[in-house]
Amino acid sequence: MSVGNGLTDPEVQYSYYPAMAVSTNQHKPAVSNATYAQMEKAVPSCIKAIKSCNGGSGPIAKLACTLAYETCNSALVGPYQTTGMNPYDMRIKCAKPPLCYDFSGVGKFLERPEVRSALNIRPNAGTWQSCNFKVNHMFMGDWMKDYQTQIPDLLAHGIRVLIYAGDQDFICNWLGNHAWTKAMAWPGKDAYNKAPLKPWLVDGQQAGELWSASNFSFLRVFAAGHMVPLDQPNASLVMLDSFLSGRI
Repeated sequence: MSVGNGLTDPEVQYSYYPAMAVSTNQHKPAVSNATYAQMEKAVPSCIKAIKSCNGGSGPIAKLACTLAYETCNSALVGPYQTTGMNPYDMRIKCAKPPLCYDFSGVGKFLERPEVRSALNIRPNAGTWQSCNFKVNHMFMGDWMKDYQTQIPDLLAHGIRVLIYAGDQDFICNWLGNHAWTKAMAWPGKDAYNKAPLKPWLVDGQQAGELWSASNFSFLRVFAAGHMVPLDQPNASLVMLDSFLSGRI
C-alpha cells in the first residue's frame, strides 16, 4: 500500500503548517513573520478541535469535526491561500482558482463521444467536472479523521507500506507527513525512528531522501508538489518500480 501527499493524521500534520509556510527550500517564505506567529498561536486550539473530532461518535462528533475543519483551515491554511500562491506547489502562483491547474484538456478528452461510450457513461450523466464541490462538501466531516490507525494492522500482517511526499507541496506537506510516520504507534516504531536517512538516487542523481524500517518506508521526493508524477514523472516511475519490486 502507498499514500502520496496524503492527509492521514491531522492531529500531527496541522501542527506543521506554520513551519512549512516559512520554509525556503526552492521557494520563498509564503507569509510574513507576523503571520507565522499568528499561525503558531492558533495551533493548540486547532489540535484540540481535531482531538474532539476523533474522540466521539454520532451527531456531536460530526459537529466537532465540522468545527475542527472550519477552525483549523481558517487559521492555518487560509493565510497561505490569501497570498495567491499555489497550495499544491509553493514555487508557483495559483494559475486557475480554485484548483490552480487548467484541467480543460482533460475535460475535452472525457467529453468526446467515443470516450464517453468506451467508459459506459450514461447519455444523461452530464458533463465531467474536475472537482464537484457539492460532493466535496459532503465529505467535510471526514476531513479531520485520523486514518493512520489503520496502518499498524497492515504492517503487522507483512504488508509493505510506502508513504511518499513531494517537498514543494503545502497543503499535505512533507514535514507533517514525515512527522506522523514517526509518531505512529506500531511494533517497529523505535527502529523506524532510529533508521538513518538514506539518499534516494534516480539515474545516479539524488532525487529524494528515504527512511525505512522493516516493511515501512517514508520517501521525500525532491522538487515535486502535491502531484508527484506531474512534476517528477521519471522519478515517480522509478519509485513505483522500486516499491513493487521490493527495493523500497
